[in-house]
Amino acid sequence: MAVPILQELIEKGEEEDACIELLSNILEVLYKAQKHGAGEGRHKDRGDTELVKVKKHIQLILEQLLHTVNRRVIILDRENTLRSHYVACMAAILSQMDKDHYSSYIKAFPSRPELMDFLMETFILFKDLIGKMVYPSDWMVMNMVQNREFLRAINLFAATLTEMFLSNSSFELQLWNNYFHLAVAFLTQDSLQLENFSQAKRNSILAKYGDMRATIGAAIRDMWYNLGHHKIEFIPGMVGPILEMTLVPELELRKSTIPIFFDMMLCEYQLTESFSRFEDEILRKLDSEVEGGRGDEQYKQLFESILLSCCQRHPELAKPGENFVALVTGLLERLLDYRAVMNDENKTYSMSCTVNLLNFYKEIDRQAMYIRYLYKLKDLHVSYENYTEGAYTLLLHARLLKWSDEANTAPMQGLHSPSLHTQRQLKEALYNQIIDYFDQGKMWEEAIHICKELAEQYESEVFDYEMLSDILQREAKFYEKILKVLRPSPDYFAVGYYGQGFPTFLRNKVFIYRGKEYERREDFEMRLLSPFPNAEQLKSTSPPSQDITGSPGQYIQCFTVQPVEEAKVRFKDRSIPEQITNFYKANHVQKFSYSRPFKKGPKDPDNEFATMWIERTTFVTAYPLPGILRWFVVTSTTTTIISPLENAIETMMKTNEKIMSEINRHQNDPSLPINPLSMLLNGIVDPAVMGGFAKYETAFFQESYLQEHPEDEGNIEKLKDLIAWQTPLLAEGIQIHGRKVTEDLRPFHERMEQCFMQLRAKVESQYGVREMVCFEDRRSGRPRSMAWGPDWDRLSHAGDRQMLTEAPPTPKPAPRTSESEDRRNERKENRSSTFFGYRRQDLRQSISELPEPKEEKRRLSRNMTESSLGSSEGKQPLPSQDTTGAQPSTAGLSLSPTGFGGRVKSASKAPPLPRKISPTVYETFLEQSDA
Repeated sequence: MAVPILQELIEKGEEEDACIELLSNILEVLYKAQKHGAGEGRHKDRGDTELVKVKKHIQLILEQLLHTVNRRVIILDRENTLRSHYVACMAAILSQMDKDHYSSYIKAFPSRPELMDFLMETFILFKDLIGKMVYPSDWMVMNMVQNREFLRAINLFAATLTEMFLSNSSFELQLWNNYFHLAVAFLTQDSLQLENFSQAKRNSILAKYGDMRATIGAAIRDMWYNLGHHKIEFIPGMVGPILEMTLVPELELRKSTIPIFFDMMLCEYQLTESFSRFEDEILRKLDSEVEGGRGDEQYKQLFESILLSCCQRHPELAKPGENFVALVTGLLERLLDYRAVMNDENKTYSMSCTVNLLNFYKEIDRQAMYIRYLYKLKDLHVSYENYTEGAYTLLLHARLLKWSDEANTAPMQGLHSPSLHTQRQLKEALYNQIIDYFDQGKMWEEAIHICKELAEQYESEVFDYEMLSDILQREAKFYEKILKVLRPSPDYFAVGYYGQGFPTFLRNKVFIYRGKEYERREDFEMRLLSPFPNAEQLKSTSPPSQDITGSPGQYIQCFTVQPVEEAKVRFKDRSIPEQITNFYKANHVQKFSYSRPFKKGPKDPDNEFATMWIERTTFVTAYPLPGILRWFVVTSTTTTIISPLENAIETMMKTNEKIMSEINRHQNDPSLPINPLSMLLNGIVDPAVMGGFAKYETAFFQESYLQEHPEDEGNIEKLKDLIAWQTPLLAEGIQIHGRKVTEDLRPFHERMEQCFMQLRAKVESQYGVREMVCFEDRRSGRPRSMAWGPDWDRLSHAGDRQMLTEAPPTPKPAPRTSESEDRRNERKENRSSTFFGYRRQDLRQSISELPEPKEEKRRLSRNMTESSLGSSEGKQPLPSQDTTGAQPSTAGLSLSPTGFGGRVKSASKAPPLPRKISPTVYETFLEQSDA
C-alpha cells in the first residue's frame, strides 16, 4: 500500500512530507517489532520476522523513490540520492527515539572504549552529513527535520560526554574536540541562517522549529564552562571555531558566546601571565573569517563592550585586556572597510584598504599577514599597470630579507617562490622583478639604486662577474633613458571626501593623488566619481563647513596642487641636466601647495596686482609620492597669506627660471619648435600682451607705498633686482629666436626686438645693468638647469673666488695616445654646449683661460678685465700667483641678493649709482672690489 500512495504524493510535488510521514509510520512498526523481539524472549523469532519484513518494505520505498526522482529529472546522482533517502530513514528513526531509548542504547555498550568509538563515529558522521548538504537547499522541511533530530541527538550525546568522559582519569581530548567541531558546524550551516530566507519562510521556520542556533550555542557555552581546568588544552585550537560561532549574525547568540573569549584569555593568563597564543590565533582567524563575509559593525561593538566589561572585573587583566580589545576592534574596522570595497570594479579604494591592513600588521609585528597583503596590493597595482607602485610594494618585502643563505622563515608568495629556498635567492629574484617594474614605470633613478646594490653583491660577495656584467649593462641603459626618453611630469590633485556617507577610511579626509601620464583633470574627476554616483562635487576649493562634514550625504572636492620640491644639497650650485632636476621636482615629494587668490583692501580697477593676495595652503602627506599607492592621506595642513608684493617676487622668479630653461633647451637641441619660446618672450617684452612689469612699478615702487609699508623695503629691492636680471635673459632668448625664426615670422620677431630695446633701455636706466656669465661645458651636449635651494637669496663668494682665479697648472707634455682614444677625445670635444646660469658654476679653469666664444653664442662684458683688476680706487694691481697658492679676488662676477649670478657692469672706478639701482648690489660690489 505504501508505495502507490508515496508515488501519488510525489507526483503532486509533496515528496518531503510524504517521505517523513510514511517512513515515520513504517519505522514506528519497526521499533515496536524491535521492542517486542527484545522484550519477550519467547517471541524473539516472530520479532525477527517482523523486522525483516519492515526492512524489505523500506527497501521497496527507497527504490520507488529513486525511480520517481529520476523520472522527474531532478539532477541528483545515484549516490547522493541514496544518501538523502538513508538520511531520511535515519531522521525518522531518531524521531521515534525518546530519552529512555538513548539511555538504554548507551548502557548497552559492553565497554567504555566501544562507547567512545561509537560517539566518535557518530560525531564524524553527523558532521559529514551536515557539511555535504544531503538535500537541496529549497527542501526546507527535510532539512529542518534532519536538523531537529540531529540537534536532539547531539544534546543527548553531550550529556553522556559530560557524565562519562570529563573526569581526570576518563577525559578524552579528541572526543571533546570532535563534539565542539560538530556543534559549531551544526550552528553555522547554511540551512539554519534564517537571515538569508524570505520573511515568510523565516516566520514559518521559527513558528515550527524555533531558532536552533540559540539552542546549540547555549549548549556549546555550557560544555565549555564544564571543562574546568581542561580548557587550556583547547587553546588555541578552539579559538577559530568559537570565533566562527560568535560571528553568526544573531544578537542573543553573540551575547551568550562572546564571553567565552574572555574565559580563554583568563585561562591562559593564569598559567602563563599572558594570552599571546590566544591573541595570535584570534587575529589570524579573524582576518580569514571577515574576508569570507562574516562579521559586521554590530559584532565589533558587542565584542568591545562585552570584553571590556569582563576585563574591568579582573584588575590583573584590565590594562592588557583593554589593549587587546583595542587591537581587535582596530583590525575589525580595517577588515570591514576592506571587505566593503574589495569586489568593486574600481580597485582604487581596495588598494587603500589593503595598505591600511598591511600597515596595521606591520605595527603589531605580524609578518606573515603583512607579506600576504603586500602581494595582494602588488597584484592590484600590476593589474592596473601601476608598475611604479608595484615596485615599491615588492621592495617592502625585499627589505625584510637579508643577503644571506638563511632559509626563508616567512611564507613565500608569488610564482617564483617554490624554487627559492634561501633569503639571498628570494631577495635577488625580488630585486630583478622590482627593476623591471621601475623600468616600466619610467622610474629609472630608482632602478639604478637597486642595480647598484645587486652589482655590489655580484662583485664583492658572490663574485659572479657574468651577472655583474649584465646588471651594469642594465644600469647603463637606465642612465641613457634618463637623458633621452621623454618623461612627462604627472599632475597632482587634492581630493576631499566630506560627509558621513563615505566609508570610515575616507570620511572627512583629504588625499593627494598622483595622476597618470597626460591625464586631464576632467578625466581624473570622472574616474574619481565613478564609485560614488550619488556624490555631489563641491565647486569651491575652500574647506567645507560643519553642515557638509556632518551631513549624511557624500561631497567630493577636487583641485590641482603643485609639488613643493625639497632642497637637494648635492645639486646645490651645480650645473645639472634638466632631465635630472625635472624628475626630482615631481617625485619623492611629500609637500604640496595650493594658491587661492583673493582681493583685499580697496579695489584698483586699473591694477589688480596691488590688491591680489594669495592664500597658500600647504598639504603634507603621510608618505612621499610616488610610493606603494598613487595617493596618500594628508596628515597636516598649514595656511599662509602671501602679500601682493611677495606674490610679484615669486612670479618674477618663476618667469626668469622659465626663460632660462627655454634657453638651455634650444641651445642643446636646435631642432626644437620655436613656438613656445615665441609665446614666452612676446608675453614678457610686449606690454600690449601681458602688461609687463609696469603694473608692479605702479603698485609697489611709488613713494606712497613705501611710506605705508616700510617693512617691505627689502622685498621691493628684491623685485627690482629680479626685473634687472630678466633683461640679459630676454636678450639671449631673443638672440636665439632671431637665429631660428622663419621668414614668415620675421616681422613678428622684429616687432619683438623693438619692444625689447625700449624695455631694456628703461630697465637699465632705472635698475642698473646686469649681464649673465656664459661658458662652454665640454662635458656633454645636454641642456643644463640650475638646482635652487632654500637659501637662494644668500651670498656665497668664497668658493667663487677660488674657482674664478685659480692659477692654471704647469702644462706637461701630452702622453702619446692611441687612435681609439683620439677618436673618443674628438667626440667629447664635439659635444659642447653653452650654458647661461644665474649662479656661479664650478669652473675647471680661470675665466682668462676660457676659449674665445663665437659671437653668436656668448656675450662677455666689455669691461670684465677692468672690473676684475680694478679696486674701488682703480689702482690695485693684479695679485701675483706664487707657490703658496694665494688666490686673487673676483670683483667682476657676483651673486645678486636674489640669487642670480652674473656681472654688474662697472668701470675701474665705481660709477655713481643709477637712479633706481639696488643699494644691496652696490654694497656687494664694493665689498668685492675692496677684497
